[in-house]
Amino acid sequence: MTFRTLDDAKDLSGKTALVRVDFNVPMENGAVTDDTRLRVALPTINKLREAGAKVALLAHFDRPKGERVPSMSLKPVVEPLEILLGAPVRFADDCIGDEAKAALADTDAGGVVLLENVRFHKGEEKNDADFAKALAELGDIFVNDAFSAAHRAHASTEGLARILPAFAGESMRRELEALDAALGTPVKPVIGIVGGAKVSTKLDLLKNLVAKLDYLAIGGGMANTFLHAQGVDVGGSLCEKDLADTAREIMEEARQKGCELLLPVDVVVAKGVKPGIEHGVRALDRIAADDLILDAGPETVARLTRAMGLSKTLIWNGPLGVFEVPPFDAATNAAAKEAANLAKTGKLTAVAGGGDTVAALNHAGVVADMTFVSTAGGAFLEWMEGKPLPGVDALRA
Repeated sequence: MTFRTLDDAKDLSGKTALVRVDFNVPMENGAVTDDTRLRVALPTINKLREAGAKVALLAHFDRPKGERVPSMSLKPVVEPLEILLGAPVRFADDCIGDEAKAALADTDAGGVVLLENVRFHKGEEKNDADFAKALAELGDIFVNDAFSAAHRAHASTEGLARILPAFAGESMRRELEALDAALGTPVKPVIGIVGGAKVSTKLDLLKNLVAKLDYLAIGGGMANTFLHAQGVDVGGSLCEKDLADTAREIMEEARQKGCELLLPVDVVVAKGVKPGIEHGVRALDRIAADDLILDAGPETVARLTRAMGLSKTLIWNGPLGVFEVPPFDAATNAAAKEAANLAKTGKLTAVAGGGDTVAALNHAGVVADMTFVSTAGGAFLEWMEGKPLPGVDALRA
């Protein structure tokens, strides 16, 4: 995977860089409640400032659907961003036209301007050529630092990259390098963990992975569908019985491709989903009609961790059980801690991503020890599915 980075951008002094960032941050009562996505953007912003460039930040917030919605303004981001940067941030009440041009004209080299929500314009999500041109009039180069929006062919993610010299920002660069290390050109053997509730939401993912991995562990509710397809009575558990044929096709594809599927060999069951509820470990032939499978059992976890120990690369999307409700977080916690230990000691490149996955790894307290954890949701999943990402393709060298 070759793409243009800021290291390829020359003579930035005095130029204006249009930087697409992900500032779709959590807010409450008009205040930012989590500044993680702001902090992620700092290395790119500071690198450009140090090179003498003027920085114009492009971002979306929420879904205003092409209308100006005051509650979806990016203005509340200004103050927390100023605190993080230790420098003033000017706000422009629009992302195109005279308002934006005036704000940039009144900003010195090394200064930062946050432009208003690009989704206030219908042309953004339509990737309208005229809107992209209006954005391009504001800058000399385009820097995409928002991997989480790279799966959308929008004006500020893909359209601009076709008009201005385009480069990956520091966050985007790190993300692409980690993803390439996990599935592009990984060190083998490669193991994947895919969890979650339903097979139907991850069909493309499973079909893509069985052709690329040496081991694939399937957990969460979706594992029940595979067990059912093998003739296991899963009791009252979540199960997409109509996808049994599809599950068998995936299992056969894995066999033909030499990918060893790691399905549960024992499970943790209960009669309901409540913290501290009575629960027990069951062999697959001992599941009662009113049992709910809520986590993988200890022998399943042991098989998974043994496979991790034999692998050099791990790619993870989705928890192994209902991790939000103890004690059904045990399998996810144990697998996460083993992955983190192997990564920390340099024995495993461990890359994970997706909303539930990040939450599960945070719950296990291991995010800092993983090789890379992507906070991107849809973009990370579509990349794992092998689908093209317009915002990334536009940056290829």
